[in-house]
Amino acid sequence: MFVSHLFELGISQISRFIAFNGKSLLPYTRGFSHLIMAPKPNPHRLYQPAGTVLESSPKRARTMSTESFMKDAFAKYADYLNNLNDKRERVVKASRDITINSKKVIFQVHRISRSNKEEVLRKAEEDLEAVTDRYVSRLVKELQGTDFWKLRRAYSPGVQEYVEAATFCKFCRTGTLLNIEEINATLLRLSDPALEPLQINVLDYILGLSDVTGELMRLAIGRISDGELEFAQQICRFARDIYRELTLLVPLMDDGSDMKTKMDTMLQSVVKIENACFSVHVRGSEYAMLGYSDPSSSFIGVPDVVS
Repeated sequence: MFVSHLFELGISQISRFIAFNGKSLLPYTRGFSHLIMAPKPNPHRLYQPAGTVLESSPKRARTMSTESFMKDAFAKYADYLNNLNDKRERVVKASRDITINSKKVIFQVHRISRSNKEEVLRKAEEDLEAVTDRYVSRLVKELQGTDFWKLRRAYSPGVQEYVEAATFCKFCRTGTLLNIEEINATLLRLSDPALEPLQINVLDYILGLSDVTGELMRLAIGRISDGELEFAQQICRFARDIYRELTLLVPLMDDGSDMKTKMDTMLQSVVKIENACFSVHVRGSEYAMLGYSDPSSSFIGVPDVVS
């Protein structure tokens, strides 16, 4: 309005100037003023073809569909997390039971001696079978057909202890290593045939195998004290082979694993076995050179060993 008013004021001044000089532009200025004063078209109005009637669309009422969708989505996520936490608690409980009963199997094997070897090993194998059927089967049922890798931290300690007990029994029985194919074969019967069988992964197997050296060290010391020097030397060679092979493998593993920490413990166990066997061999030879033939006079009750 202010601009139009100024424009009309300018037109009136020009008209006065022309009228003073004997001419009048009033007819032209009126038409031009009307053109300038015409209302401007609305740029937001849609184009309306000729002969049509533009109908205004009714306003859509606001609904709660979006909010209800978000509530349903979050309810599903909450149910998923609650079920996952409940499953984790059950898996932790099963893993703890496996750990406890696998340790009992290891303690049973440590009762071995010259006179009761067969009886002790048979009892330990029966206990290991019971652990498999009662506790490992429960863990398999919880993990099979699910995203079991999400719960690895929950069940890994029990699996490692189970591998340690099974490997320890196998060595005391045959003097050989229980490989991962053999231990996984024992778990196939526990799995549902309709689902993919749950298998022990390589990392848990290696971690469990690395713990065996500690039990081998205790077994070797016990066998030396019982006079079974040859068995102790066999244990020493077996532990040394495990450590040597894992030394080649550990640099290729992830830094986040616990393997590098366990390698230091393995080395300490191997060194203790070697020192014990070396001491018995050297001191037994010294007693033989001095003419002692009584086993009670030799080192910790071990018979004299002639080099």
